[in-house]
Amino acid sequence: MPKKITVSLPDASLREYLKPNPDVSIIEWDLTGEPPQQEIDIVVPPYMGGGAALGALEAVKTGLVQSQSIGYDGVEDVLPAGRVFANAAGVHEASTAELTVALILASQREFPRILQNQQQGRWETRPTASLADRRVLIVGYGGVGKAIEDRLLPFETTVTRVASKARSDARGQIHGIDELHGLLSEQDIVVVVVPLSDSTRHLIDDAFLAAMPDGALLVNVARGPVADTDALVKHTASGRIRAALDVTDPEPLPDGHPLWSAPGVIISPHIGGASSAMRPRMGRLLQRQIELMLAGEPPANVVLNG
Repeated sequence: MPKKITVSLPDASLREYLKPNPDVSIIEWDLTGEPPQQEIDIVVPPYMGGGAALGALEAVKTGLVQSQSIGYDGVEDVLPAGRVFANAAGVHEASTAELTVALILASQREFPRILQNQQQGRWETRPTASLADRRVLIVGYGGVGKAIEDRLLPFETTVTRVASKARSDARGQIHGIDELHGLLSEQDIVVVVVPLSDSTRHLIDDAFLAAMPDGALLVNVARGPVADTDALVKHTASGRIRAALDVTDPEPLPDGHPLWSAPGVIISPHIGGASSAMRPRMGRLLQRQIELMLAGEPPANVVLNG
């Protein structure tokens, strides 16, 4: 007899991407309130804030917890013991890379000033910085870092890569994180896309920012606590460096916080992966996990395994 499984979704938005199957029951549960049943084969938590709710799984037997995010910092602290947890690698890389390039271009070509001029009816022509011919350092060379590089190279940039350990690939050398500070002074743009961990918390500190050349651009699309916010305020408030931030610490950034008004700072509200590409790609990943489970195969993207 074929295996029958139950999949819980946080809402109805992913249903349309799943193939109807008599052996698959779809229920909705956002991890609040009483669980709909005591055993759920695949649980999909909410996209935003789902990590904090994972303690609700204590009362439920699960086969797989399928996150909608790539990052899983803090999950191990709240996920009940013995659970299999998969991240959403393959879902957000393209969207996050798109936003990264958009933030870089907006800063280089001074879009905040141009849009303000438009609102005021002012026609001001003055040259801006290019992206072409800029030296870009990507700190963190996983799936998102590679997607960013793929989009930057056609802009005729020179890209240097940094990963946790030195290695090489078809595009050449990848530097180790121990080489980072020696590379910062040579860059026009520094993109940080590392996962948040004890070793990367406050990676972007006063020494990191001080090593960047005057006028350089920092782009943080990782996690807010990867940067020391006080150091960011210090170096951007003076106008010495610019910053484009999709993440901040804290989030949301409070009213009146000095980063809002720092010169040369662009802030987007943690929307790197939140595009029209997300749900179809998340649906395809979930469909793959369902098919793997029905076939008795191990799930993909497992990052925590009991």
